[in-house]
Amino acid sequence: MNDTKVSGTESTAHRPSSRGRIIAFAVVIVALVGAAWAVLAARDKPASGAVAGAPGARGMSEMAGMEGMAGMSASEDGSVTITAAQIREFGITFDSVRIRPLTSEIRTSGAVTVDETRIMQVASRVSGFIEVLHADFIGRPVRRGQPLLEIYSPELLAAQQDLLLARELQRDIGNSAVPGVPAGSSDLVEASRRRLRLLDVSDEQIEAVLRTGRARRTLTIYSPSAGVITEKKVVRGQSVMAGDGLFTIADLSSVWIDVQLREADASAVRVGSAAAVEIAGLVGRTTSGRVEFIAPTLQADTRTVSARIAIANTGGAFKPGMYATVRLSTPGRSALTVPSSAILRTGDRNVVFVDMGAGSLMPHEVQLGAEAGDYIEVLSGLERGHRVVTSAQFLLDSESNIGQTMKSMVQMGPGSSQEHSGMSDKPAMPAMPGMSGMPKQQR
Repeated sequence: MNDTKVSGTESTAHRPSSRGRIIAFAVVIVALVGAAWAVLAARDKPASGAVAGAPGARGMSEMAGMEGMAGMSASEDGSVTITAAQIREFGITFDSVRIRPLTSEIRTSGAVTVDETRIMQVASRVSGFIEVLHADFIGRPVRRGQPLLEIYSPELLAAQQDLLLARELQRDIGNSAVPGVPAGSSDLVEASRRRLRLLDVSDEQIEAVLRTGRARRTLTIYSPSAGVITEKKVVRGQSVMAGDGLFTIADLSSVWIDVQLREADASAVRVGSAAAVEIAGLVGRTTSGRVEFIAPTLQADTRTVSARIAIANTGGAFKPGMYATVRLSTPGRSALTVPSSAILRTGDRNVVFVDMGAGSLMPHEVQLGAEAGDYIEVLSGLERGHRVVTSAQFLLDSESNIGQTMKSMVQMGPGSSQEHSGMSDKPAMPAMPGMSGMPKQQR
């Protein structure tokens, strides 16, 4: 009996010590939870900037009033204020919005060719043999009426003899007293003259035959025009037939520039458009001309349209085969325009800086139309007489973006709705493992 009581007393004495250990463990967990909450609160406090006098709030207020790196003053509305000294320092230039003709300019390449309307072909009208060849090489310049060659032809010799015989008959008929025959008839002589002219014999040679009374063995063929021999098909001693080509003579006092126009540019060029021609071998020399012909068809393989420009070739500087750079100008309709250099293209919009007075430059978004040369049409966003910036737009745009960025940062500063909404959305601290199963009196 005694043993039993002792053991019961010992078990009762051990109960308080077990309950104390549980309470101590709970106190430790609560302390750890409190320490973790304090660390998280301390970490979030500087980032939120909830305190009005915190360093973050002061930094934002200072950045809002800070000037750009270029020394300009950027406003919250995107305008930039500069001084006259800064205009000179940064090389800012201006131009006005005006009504201008939309003169389209196209730059293309071409080649110098021979004017086809100034090409002459010299052919033989009789059969014979080349006795003397005066024009003996290609490229030789010739004058109009200059001897080209001398040909021996039995046909020409017979025609000369017929001319002399007709003259003798004319003399005999004139001295005849036969009734019914008119005296002094010259029909036979005139017929012989026309025959020799048709065989390309000059009047001087015909008169020489009549004056001397002897038929010439060879007759001379003269150049029908001035120019350069571009083709020679005969040599000395060669036999030729009637109709054979002998020479090709090209007059190079005027030449053509053959150019190729892209399919998209063909509609902007018309007959009469002004052309400025620069030859690769003639540096610094520009010659003016006019478009005289535009092909009515499109070349399917190159998708281009051929055009032709006629220019004067004084001194023979433009030689067929030379390459040329051509600028074609065609005046069009009049429209409200600005210089193309005034447009700042940002990808999704086009911006122009307008001088608002007192050194204030305000960005204006514009809608553009047709572009012609150095100017571009403005459909909306500007008015006639506005003074716009034509250089240093990227510098002004960067300053304008600084002002807008500062405005956005100030709006997102202390006390803003975004801050409060961000704090309200902060997730609650998760419960520590093991706390859900603890008694309420021990938490």
